[in-house]
Amino acid sequence: MVEVDALSVEEARAELEKLASEIARHDALYHADDQPEISDAEYDALRRRNLAIEQKFPDLVREDSPSKRVGYVALDKFEKITHAVPMLSLDNAFNDEDVHEFVGRVRRFLKLDPLQPVPLTSEPKIDGLSLTLRYEKGKLVSAGTRGDGSVGENVTENAKTIADVPTVLACDNPPDVVEVRGEVYMTHEAFQALNARMEAEGKPTYVNPRNTAAGSLRQLDSAITARRPLRFFAYAWGEMSEMPSGTQMGMVEWLKACGFRINPLMQRHETIEELLENYRYIEKVRPELEYDIDGVVYKVDELALQSRLGFASRFPRWAIAHKFPAEKAWTILRDIEIQVGRTGALTPVARLEPVTVGGVVVTNATLHNEDYVKGIGSKGEPLRDGKDLRIGDHVMLQRAGDVIPQILDVDLDKRPEVAQMFAFPETCPACGSAALREINANTGKADSVKRCTGGLVCPAQAVERLKHFVSRGALDIDGLGDKQVEAFYEQGRIADAADIFTLRERDARFLKKLKDMEGWGATSASKLFDAIDDKRSADFYRVIFGLGIRHVGEQTAKDLARAYLDVDGFNAAMGKLDQAEAYEELTAIDGIGDTVAIALREFFAEQRNLDVWNRLMEQMSPTPPEQASGDSPVAGKTVVFTGSLEKMTRDEAKAMAERLGAKVSGSVSKKTDLLVAGPGAGSKLKKATDLGVETIDEDGWFELVGALI
Repeated sequence: MVEVDALSVEEARAELEKLASEIARHDALYHADDQPEISDAEYDALRRRNLAIEQKFPDLVREDSPSKRVGYVALDKFEKITHAVPMLSLDNAFNDEDVHEFVGRVRRFLKLDPLQPVPLTSEPKIDGLSLTLRYEKGKLVSAGTRGDGSVGENVTENAKTIADVPTVLACDNPPDVVEVRGEVYMTHEAFQALNARMEAEGKPTYVNPRNTAAGSLRQLDSAITARRPLRFFAYAWGEMSEMPSGTQMGMVEWLKACGFRINPLMQRHETIEELLENYRYIEKVRPELEYDIDGVVYKVDELALQSRLGFASRFPRWAIAHKFPAEKAWTILRDIEIQVGRTGALTPVARLEPVTVGGVVVTNATLHNEDYVKGIGSKGEPLRDGKDLRIGDHVMLQRAGDVIPQILDVDLDKRPEVAQMFAFPETCPACGSAALREINANTGKADSVKRCTGGLVCPAQAVERLKHFVSRGALDIDGLGDKQVEAFYEQGRIADAADIFTLRERDARFLKKLKDMEGWGATSASKLFDAIDDKRSADFYRVIFGLGIRHVGEQTAKDLARAYLDVDGFNAAMGKLDQAEAYEELTAIDGIGDTVAIALREFFAEQRNLDVWNRLMEQMSPTPPEQASGDSPVAGKTVVFTGSLEKMTRDEAKAMAERLGAKVSGSVSKKTDLLVAGPGAGSKLKKATDLGVETIDEDGWFELVGALI
């Protein structure tokens, strides 16, 4: 693998695209299916690689980046439950330096004096399933899984079967609304006993306690859950009508008083040295614990500071998970296959002799691109992270999390004489079109990724686009999964996204109706048609995301939907991206740069894409995003911050504005409603003055919104 510092812009862009796709797939395997293909260590390594590239190339951060996404979309077999306060994931630290950097970021964000202590708590990171419990007037009224962080699965009846979950709070005079959050898990002893029982009954055994606990909690029959010995640790909270304590440690101790089990290894620390000392202690006693853990979680203890720090896109700024080192294993590379993605990228995938690493059987690994496999660059130069991989090699794997594993090393001493070099194809294996490396017009350097030039005529790309369109993050059409998409495409029933919404109408013209196909019937076919019709009014951002436009992920789709509000506004903007004003308006949206803007311009300049989009909109009436309430004086307004802010950092200012319902832009345009200018404001202030944009200083900002923060 090429070191991040050695990556070209094109290589970084290609790898970020691949990582986003891989991590999304493994998120679904882990969170939704409870059947991960790789270990936590492999998953963390992939996320860490993604983050390192994003930090090196901030302009290339994708809107579907794993760093902006949490969890998975709730499954349809359960009722949905909306979280009053989002359930976010945690950022990761992998060494002592990362921990020091975390504390440094906290200090910089809050502009704290270097000598001012920042007390933090530490606690084991339980390897289980996140659960939120809502109590009203002291009584349990609902329980939900994390889901995608905003909407989870309603598992109330199942949660009531867990002995550690009180149905009535034991503490005196609890607040009217209390949301308790924690982790459902299974002890090693209980897991072994369950597997022994399954084996005695002639049934398949389970892989590991985490997946078993997750599957047990998400049973449709709560009687099955009741027979599984699940446990629950409480460590956090969501919506609270009032706060019993002002510190993290105080709140967790209050949860204990209310009848919850809390982790006895949780401690409060005044220094980083104390924090790391407890990490090493927990790592040492890890084999002796009755449950699985994969790291230690650190949190800023003072809740007032947590509130100021706020949240990034997918994790709180006031907490981090210090993960334990990744696990490794040796196996044999049996074959290399090429997969074609929806953007035409040809990705080599290693097929491995199955090997168990950290309790998970690994059978494949990503090989990134042609140069990675060969170990040399496009001009013949040796790559520091190139592997010179050959079929038959003994290779070392590292599990770094929930995604396809990473090959770390090759044992050349064990290379068999018959080991074969892999010949990377010059044509697409799906359609036969030429597979080429794109040339960067500015640098003249070839991209590290080969892409099929077939475009929409390539069946692999067409099928992958369709799979993406109906996936959980996009339209999420019940009953139309990957297998159904592949079958319908092969049968000629659907060729593009627009065809999905005319499937019922066209089915009448097929010689063999869907209800008569193998695996279908009148009822299942009717349910599919109804499920498709239910999505005609899907959220606008889901439709944009579902198009599968390169570099346009879920968060970018949300930003676009909020900026243009509806189909008419979006169409008008996309149709004028060859004009400077429309292009500038697009890139003024916070988080959208030239990479995304160019991708949008190229997509809507292609007539075939326009035809599909127009036919799709004839069949749909997408739901516009909800507008911010009028309670805030900046709700719905576009705000730009410039100059040196003295009372808050730029990140804190942006987080505050978005919390109040404003849209934060990175540049001034005619669409700007308010400019907040600190000392040293330059060109943005001049442009705002020329355009007549309202301008205030930092004190004016706090005067404007002070009553609401």
